[in-house]
Amino acid sequence: MSSTSSRDLSADLRRQLDRAGYYPELVADVLDVAIADEPVEAHLVHVETTFATSEVRRHVTVLVLTSSRLVLAHVDDHASEDPEAGQQDARSSAAATTEAVPLAKITSVVLTHMVDAPEKHVSGAAPTELTLAVGWGAVSRIDLEPAQCPDPQCEADHGLTGSMANDDVLVRVSAQAEGVEAVRSAVAFAKALSAATGYAAHGGRR
Repeated sequence: MSSTSSRDLSADLRRQLDRAGYYPELVADVLDVAIADEPVEAHLVHVETTFATSEVRRHVTVLVLTSSRLVLAHVDDHASEDPEAGQQDARSSAAATTEAVPLAKITSVVLTHMVDAPEKHVSGAAPTELTLAVGWGAVSRIDLEPAQCPDPQCEADHGLTGSMANDDVLVRVSAQAEGVEAVRSAVAFAKALSAATGYAAHGGRR
């Protein structure tokens, strides 16, 4: 994972895609179309690996900040869907999706910092885990749970309560799994994105 906040970082983005090693040529090509020659001001590359029975699946999420947009790319592994194909004949495929969101359309940048031993926290230290959720209204999620009653003896059904979350993209970075520098990079990207959406909301440019 990587992020930076200097201007015109297209070359650095490509180096981070190569370092991630997840179909870098494919990811770079789909990003090139979506970015459309705008200078890259900041970026975040996050690769996830999941294990399902005997299969290993990978997913990469790339967030790119330009002066006017947040560009996202999602690329997933797809196994062969031919049930008659043998193991040697099975062909893998990948699905690559990009989305470009005007900064003025972003409605929320939510950061959750998880910190171990908060009483010992030193100013400037990276959290042990950072979750970045960005919303612009394309997807809304409702979390429901049974409503609680303040009376511990009450057994009545009080229905459900819940909250609506607007998180069109969510990235979780853990120092334990990906290293402290990965978390620092995510924090730096989140800071750049927060500043950019603040300017955009007031009609300004950086």
